[in-house]
Amino acid sequence: MLYYQKGSKNTVLSMDDMRAALTEVYTALGVKKRVLTIPPDFTRFHSFSGELTQLTYEYYGDKLVDVLPALGTHTGMTDAQIDKMFTGVPKDLFRVHDWRNDVVTLGEVPAAYIKEVSEGRAEYSWPAQVNKLLVEGNHDLIISIGQVVPHEVIGMANYNKNIFVGTGGSEGINKSHFIGAAYGMERIMGRAVNPVRQVLNYASEHFAKDMPIIYLQTVVGKDENGKLVVRGLYIGDDMECFEKASALSLEVNFKMLEKPLKKVVVYLDPSEFKSTWLGNKSIYRTRMALADEGELIVLAPGLMEFGEDKEIDRLIRKYGYLTTPEVLELTRQNKDLQDNLGATAHLIHGSSEDRFSITYCPGNLTKEEIESVNYKYADLSEMTKKYNPDKLKDGYNTMPDGEEIFYISNPALGLWAYKERFK
Repeated sequence: MLYYQKGSKNTVLSMDDMRAALTEVYTALGVKKRVLTIPPDFTRFHSFSGELTQLTYEYYGDKLVDVLPALGTHTGMTDAQIDKMFTGVPKDLFRVHDWRNDVVTLGEVPAAYIKEVSEGRAEYSWPAQVNKLLVEGNHDLIISIGQVVPHEVIGMANYNKNIFVGTGGSEGINKSHFIGAAYGMERIMGRAVNPVRQVLNYASEHFAKDMPIIYLQTVVGKDENGKLVVRGLYIGDDMECFEKASALSLEVNFKMLEKPLKKVVVYLDPSEFKSTWLGNKSIYRTRMALADEGELIVLAPGLMEFGEDKEIDRLIRKYGYLTTPEVLELTRQNKDLQDNLGATAHLIHGSSEDRFSITYCPGNLTKEEIESVNYKYADLSEMTKKYNPDKLKDGYNTMPDGEEIFYISNPALGLWAYKERFK
């Protein structure tokens, strides 16, 4: 059921607008005694999920008993991050999701179904895993909050991904990521319905129907002054709110280009992007825009590691970013990759498939470390001086020497492609 919908590519929803929307929906849902919210973590700071969580606390007060950030494989939030993203929400409400230990399995999606939807690229069953708090917490309302935006693993982010991946377990996360990578990232990005989403939808329909979950979905874009604004808000308890948000997100966040780009410069905000696990959004979201033999330059002042999880970091350092056939062959030969299919998927996602070059300019990793995982290295200070984020505007820029570049200030906010590559 769709409880609320408002949005267009020109809409701007204020805090008061969102407060009124939530008040309308929460009042219609009736009195609740124990409420759980599942917002994203700090890596989705710009989603306006922090503000929606604040408004939810404002409405429910002490009836909001748990806040479980959908960490997935990410590290737990710091007190400073909680203060910044969820201002005014008591810290003692926050729980830390442990993706390796704190999960229960609701059911198994059959291998035959996965083989069918993935066109034979995966042939295993998939466990629908969630944090045990969702099952054992005795909540009469679970509010899943997040931004719908093009995504490399599941086509369009959010909806039940927030549940089954954001609060999921290691096997479920690993296997779902591998389905998307094996099927093909460029066949998935920007598409609301795809094999990974179909698997999660199967889990929702068969194993989570009786859970009291509603979804608050934002669509976020930039206004004429470059300020982030909420273009849409959709609230519901099924696929409809996600489909409507996805349709608007393609209007707001998807940049279709007339020609391929020869050089793209991406800036990674150091407060958000500290790993290539996250920072490779610079690759995922631009790959369909880059020309053959093109160049991607990533300005990454906060980069200090490859994987946020220690084991994934080790695997990235061990194998590096290689082409899909190479990674799949290594996975067939090595148990550590077989046991961490999410890492396998990430290595595939982070490759240019030898079609364009990737140059990282890290703040806290060495030249040797960057080159060991098969990326090119350039000095951050030199490249920042040449491509100064404070002077560049999003989109096409002509440099003083006549060079034309395409600049992206935050790759997490969109998807870029040229028409011939987006079929």
